[in-house]
Amino acid sequence: MFESTQDNINNPDVSITSVPTRFPYVPATPEPSPQNPVVSKDITVNRSKSTWMRLYVPTAALNGGVSSEKLPLVVYYHGGGFATGSVDFYPHHDFCNLMARELNAVFASPSYRLAPVNRLPAAYDDGVDAPAVFADLSPLRIRGMILHQPFFGGEERCESETNVNFPHILSDACWHLCLPVGANRDHEYSNPTVGDGPKQMEKIGRLGRNWKVVVIGRERHRLIDRHRDVAKLMKDQGVDVTEHFTDGDVHGAELVNQGETTLACIRSIIYSSSP
Repeated sequence: MFESTQDNINNPDVSITSVPTRFPYVPATPEPSPQNPVVSKDITVNRSKSTWMRLYVPTAALNGGVSSEKLPLVVYYHGGGFATGSVDFYPHHDFCNLMARELNAVFASPSYRLAPVNRLPAAYDDGVDAPAVFADLSPLRIRGMILHQPFFGGEERCESETNVNFPHILSDACWHLCLPVGANRDHEYSNPTVGDGPKQMEKIGRLGRNWKVVVIGRERHRLIDRHRDVAKLMKDQGVDVTEHFTDGDVHGAELVNQGETTLACIRSIIYSSSP
């Protein structure tokens, strides 16, 4: 059984103790059936790091019910502020299940090591390692990136962070737990608009028009200004960016109520990026 997440306890001496716990979780469903439009299977990524991945494949693809064309592959990294969450946490599982079915695509949802036991860049390193599972698939090319309510930070509060009735303590606590000890929220791991961020965006821009990015957010979400800032930075560096911001302020609302406009946006990006 895979560990799903952990609780963090602040000790009087300022140290932090992590206690393994479990959210309500969903097991994989590897057996195809008429009642099961998507099959899923868990595979190991790196035993030494205890990282793993859940794969989602439309049942119709296994039954020969789709064309001979190769299905697009989407690698989905679950949320949780780098300190909580899991691949098998039911909203993340249901989201990938829905996406695989509605978009007729293969979804891969890799785990990553959580803070504070494993501070950044551990999660980023695990995220980069995960696609190596598909190294034998040829030709396999990364054609784009979907930033779905991405978690960014910064020392100076942006306007949306000060105007929205949402406590700073939650996001600040996550950054405190996951950033390198002694780093603040203007570290490159949390704020891509400072330091070498523009140079990194320029590298994405040099990938050309065949590499697309979509930024998905909520108009009244407390991080919406950071989402807009990053989207603008990428555009300024020549990246092909689509902004998709829908009404609302609830973080992660799409996990339980995926709007058709958001589905259409993701579908457009996936298939316009296909060869």
